[in-house]
Amino acid sequence: MRDGGRLAAAIEVLEAIDEHHKPARLALKAWGEASRHAGAKDRAWVSGLVLDGLRRRRSLEWRIGQTGPRPVALAALRYDWDWPLERIAEAAGEAAHGPGALSDDEVSGLTAPRGLGDAEPDVRGDYPDWLEPHLDRAFGEARSAELAALSHRASVDLRVNSLKTDVARALKALEQLGVAPAGLMSAALRAPAPAASDRAAPVEAAPEFEKGWFEVQDLGSQIAAAAAGEIKGRQVLDFCAGGGGKTLALAAAMGNSGQLYAYDADARRLTDTLRRSQRAGVRNLQVRSPLRNDSLVGLEGRMDVVFVDAPCTGSGTWRRHPDAKWRLRPAQLERRQVEQDEVLSGASAYVKPGGRLVYVTCSLLMEENEDRVAAFLTTHPDFAAANAFAQVAASGVASADGLALLTDRQTPDGYLRLTPATAGTDGFFVAVLERGI
Repeated sequence: MRDGGRLAAAIEVLEAIDEHHKPARLALKAWGEASRHAGAKDRAWVSGLVLDGLRRRRSLEWRIGQTGPRPVALAALRYDWDWPLERIAEAAGEAAHGPGALSDDEVSGLTAPRGLGDAEPDVRGDYPDWLEPHLDRAFGEARSAELAALSHRASVDLRVNSLKTDVARALKALEQLGVAPAGLMSAALRAPAPAASDRAAPVEAAPEFEKGWFEVQDLGSQIAAAAAGEIKGRQVLDFCAGGGGKTLALAAAMGNSGQLYAYDADARRLTDTLRRSQRAGVRNLQVRSPLRNDSLVGLEGRMDVVFVDAPCTGSGTWRRHPDAKWRLRPAQLERRQVEQDEVLSGASAYVKPGGRLVYVTCSLLMEENEDRVAAFLTTHPDFAAANAFAQVAASGVASADGLALLTDRQTPDGYLRLTPATAGTDGFFVAVLERGI
């Protein structure tokens, strides 16, 4: 495909996302299925421009002075991909394939953009304006900078699976893909975010991935899993296991000792957990399906650690799923809070006296984080907040540099808050609660 066809395709996908409220993943899949002539590089180009446009939609529209999919795509090429005006004009006006010649207003917006200095915080930070009071509460004057950091492409983070190999061997296997130690966690590796029209490093195509040597897992997610503390030989329940990413991290930390249980209220989300655990060499896992009414019977009050990766708005993952921030609505935030209260209360029944309940979200919002923990502690006086940083340190998987950084990521209540701006991770909140003896 020529540049004009690629640009027209990106605009078409953005229009489908707008008009049909489709998730970007599904809109891109539909375009790909209808465009069999598009090669791998074409698909990477179109996907990259669509997602970059969504990441910085508000600021791009502000700079070009127009709104809508076409202005967003044009502005992303100019201000994110650093294309000169001449190249954009040539692509847009390409006969038969381009989306149409640039208008005078578009030329003006692409040559003399409005600066962001006079824009409102939600424009500078590229987030929906209705979230302003929520983000102001969480970050104050730093909210634009914090959210702007969520508007950049994310790296590809990996966790070396200690059940199968070690860091040195994994690094050697992946050195051709530009993978290097990520820092913070001793088993964490990182491939940098790809340049404008490039694809991310194809780490899952490496033979060692199928051998179970490593898993794709954000560095923040690895830190959150480490908040379970020292769990070798313990009884551990992953109460919202989902696809099993944190389940596998917990399994590696346990070293195939003790007993690990994986449960999720949605049975469909557990379908890959067993397969992934077999590839990873996990031998102490029991997957408990909600399709059986008695799946958790007998575990009440017996768990040393219950890990709750709670359902949330996912605002901390907007680098990877930028379309989600424009689909989020106040009613969804309210529903998530109800679900979080229910999950926390339900999970607490399985914590033994003296055991720990680890509450994790990939949300930036205090309504889903501190507020939910406070509400839980009010109704469950046998639990008390513990220091999350201390549990990460006790896990033994954080590096010295990681512990130094995490010291400053603690909240006044002893919880952890991670963001791209402060930790180079996705956004995460971690609280550890201990049940009295």
